[in-house]
Amino acid sequence: MASFVEIDRYNLIPLSLSSLCACPCLPMSNKIIILNQRRYSKFNLRIVFDGSKTMFRVRQSGVSCDRRFVAAVVRTKPDRLDEDDAKEELDKGNNLPVIEDSISERQEKASQLKKRIVFGLGIGISSGGIVLAGGWVFTLAFAAVVFVGAREYFELVRSRGITAGMTPPPRYVSRVCSVICALMPILTLYFGQIDVSVTSAAFIVAMALLLQRGNPRFAQLSSTMFGLFYCGYLPCFWVKLRCGLAAPALNTRIGSAWPIFLGGQAHWTVGLVATLISISSIIAADTFAFLGGKAFGRTQLTSISPKKTWEGTIVGLGGCIATSIALSRIFCWPTSLLSAIAFGFLNFVGSIFGDLTESMIKRDAGVKDSGSLIPGHGGILDRVDSYIFTGALAYSFVKTFLPLYGI
Repeated sequence: MASFVEIDRYNLIPLSLSSLCACPCLPMSNKIIILNQRRYSKFNLRIVFDGSKTMFRVRQSGVSCDRRFVAAVVRTKPDRLDEDDAKEELDKGNNLPVIEDSISERQEKASQLKKRIVFGLGIGISSGGIVLAGGWVFTLAFAAVVFVGAREYFELVRSRGITAGMTPPPRYVSRVCSVICALMPILTLYFGQIDVSVTSAAFIVAMALLLQRGNPRFAQLSSTMFGLFYCGYLPCFWVKLRCGLAAPALNTRIGSAWPIFLGGQAHWTVGLVATLISISSIIAADTFAFLGGKAFGRTQLTSISPKKTWEGTIVGLGGCIATSIALSRIFCWPTSLLSAIAFGFLNFVGSIFGDLTESMIKRDAGVKDSGSLIPGHGGILDRVDSYIFTGALAYSFVKTFLPLYGI
């Protein structure tokens, strides 16, 4: 394989034609090198080699060649043209990495979008089946999600970004709190309420922190108590909403056609309908807010999440309320239009502030995602942050403000 070497910008040394070649076996002719009378201060010399041995050598006294010499070409150009070509070649070389990076970036974004769609559909279908099943199926699956979310939260608390300004709780306390958070939904389903269990768990954890070796810090207590509240207590309201509101939704037409072996009409309770409307409204809020922000977003909503805009938030609110009204007409619950609008508004408020709360935690932790469990989506907290506060608001609204649960 021939090797090519370019020698650039050598000053031209006037030589006689007879001194160009000292090799008697291959005399040089006037046609090999042709130079114009115009002087060129610089020229490029391309030398062709055979294998790894030099076939053309430049010496101080002249030019000599071997028997294996193949060809030597002197290419001269004016100084301006040489500089222009060098600049053009340099620009071409610099543009190649940019083009390659742009192509790889587009491919990576397409791959990420594909992952998000595939896993998003999988999560949506499986979650819908779990919500329809209800009971222990819903509660155990929910407890598993709460456990993973609690682990992610305490890992965020222990990250460098947050620990730079505080002392994190010991690792064994974080693990115990994650288990306690996972047990809270189960205790909620079994006992019907969670107040005593949460109070007892908080007291035990506080004692463990205060009696630990070393110097206990308030930051440890505050981050742990908030973890129990944020990852354990608040999610339990979804269990109370789905499984605790067992009053039948009598006006729901889907319930009358529901198969008997799947529970019949009695399976369609106020809790099931309220849960489906609430989850669907949150999904609509996130989707419409994203699309509205892409299309009309100009004014930043808050510095906590720079990508969120007021325009996207307004579009998301409209989509959330519209979804709540549409589903209330389909399920015939709640029967009042004003109640459906208020229910959609509460779902949106809970979702937006849940999202901002998790964004604040991640910002202080200095990370983009809470984890990497779900390809293309990040961690569990990244997917359920909009639902953490919403369950409590939805349950309180149906239980307290809707007469006869909106039937």
